[in-house]
Amino acid sequence: MNVIQERKSDEELIRELQDGRKEAFDEIVDRYTGPLYNFINRIIGDGATAEDLLQETFIKLWIKHDSYREIARFSTWLYTVAGNLAKSELRKRRIRRWFPLSSGGGSRASGDEERTLDLPDENADPQRDFERNNISNRVEEEIQKLPLVFKEVIILRDIQELSYDEISTILKIPLGTIKSRVNRGRHRLQACLTDLL
Repeated sequence: MNVIQERKSDEELIRELQDGRKEAFDEIVDRYTGPLYNFINRIIGDGATAEDLLQETFIKLWIKHDSYREIARFSTWLYTVAGNLAKSELRKRRIRRWFPLSSGGGSRASGDEERTLDLPDENADPQRDFERNNISNRVEEEIQKLPLVFKEVIILRDIQELSYDEISTILKIPLGTIKSRVNRGRHRLQACLTDLL
């Protein structure tokens, strides 16, 4: 007889981790690697740095898992940690822009990149795929250009699909302000993308 096991909630997993079940940490990492990476990468706009900050988020989770209290949802707590690390990185970049650490710039040897061979899909519509990718890339570019106050709420609401309440808790900003920023951020994006509409 097959027994279907229900998926544990985030709060159950963090309680298990706090009780010493180390496997719960692996389950949390599996569950959140993709969404957190996407969130951080969209704020930072740099995949390699996003990977580093994702690892740092999980290290902080491992070190500080006992400090989580079920006042807010666990996902909110984890996104707050990741968001704070991303904002800290952006601040460091602004400082580096004003005070360069070194004048030399090393370049990576070209030709070392791994190459893949893409086989054509017989059902593919190259024109449609091109247009879809073009639109997606353009939206991503415009999101990156938004001021951080709009960029982070647009990413959390429209891409990560978090609730307004969760975003308010993550960013420690009143609910009304979050709704206003989402609305204003969407209007800015719409204005930049009028040629696609």
